[in-house]
Amino acid sequence: MTSAQATNTPDHQAQPLDNRVTRLLGVRYPIVQAPMGWIARAQLASAVSNAGGMGIIETASGELDAIRGEIRKMRDLTDQPFGVNIALMYVRDPDIVKFVVDQGVRFVTTSAGDPSRYCAELKEAGLTVFHVVPTLKAALKAVEAGVDGLIVEGAEGGGFKNQRDVASMVLLPLVCSKVKVPVIAAGGYTDGRSMAAAFALGAEGIQMGTRMLSSAESPAHMNWKQAIVAAQETDTVFLNRGGQGPALRALRTERTTRIEAQPPENMRAEFAGVLDLYFGGDMEAAVPLTGQVCGRIDAVKTVSQILQETVNGFREAVSGLARYGS
Repeated sequence: MTSAQATNTPDHQAQPLDNRVTRLLGVRYPIVQAPMGWIARAQLASAVSNAGGMGIIETASGELDAIRGEIRKMRDLTDQPFGVNIALMYVRDPDIVKFVVDQGVRFVTTSAGDPSRYCAELKEAGLTVFHVVPTLKAALKAVEAGVDGLIVEGAEGGGFKNQRDVASMVLLPLVCSKVKVPVIAAGGYTDGRSMAAAFALGAEGIQMGTRMLSSAESPAHMNWKQAIVAAQETDTVFLNRGGQGPALRALRTERTTRIEAQPPENMRAEFAGVLDLYFGGDMEAAVPLTGQVCGRIDAVKTVSQILQETVNGFREAVSGLARYGS
């Protein structure tokens, strides 16, 4: 282990959780970091992997040369498993599968598109594939395409969404009742109590986006992190419900309030200043994609703290509920 790996690996880890997700992914805990564009790179992903979860490198930015460098950094920063996301809607390189395979990645999540587009090719290369789904219909299509598992994402989560939004409380148990593959729950998960709820509804893992976005290791500007910490549970907006392209959930700002009242013809234009927002801290430069769970986040914490508190809280919640079954 390198000195960087030793520095990023916590001295005290909770006992690992054993289920289909941890066995498939080779991780201690069934906690996956969301593939946020530009944010989900080596700095954050290595911290998640070193803490026992599954760090994910994004490709939605389309900056594959930079992504290649980020994956090289991952090799220096962690000796733990990590994955890559292929956001199908944003694929610009027709050889994206070859690109991912050539990097030696063994786990891929696919999202925002037809799961059959690359699933067979990825599986033939020996990769484990989970697809992100917002509806039962999409889940069944992904299973038919041959995925190893699903990430079932409720409309509470930040980022791009299905226009016909469904909450996790309805979507997750519905999908879990209809499929046999392992399911990771996304949208609204930030701690052990919410993780226990996901498991009660049929999931075997959770994905965290906004919680990881606001972590100490996240490269996002502190202005955004502090806005998340200060936000109430009502401080997000669901945009573009009936417009062209996907809907999305974002933090309420002057810009997003204007978009909510007067949807633009070209939503993509609202992201022109995304790097000024993400790394410059200008909260009005673009749309700050953020989940409703911002209302439950009250501090910037290290990734290691987040994972350890989540796993310990999960066990406490499950133990507390067990007495009702005795």
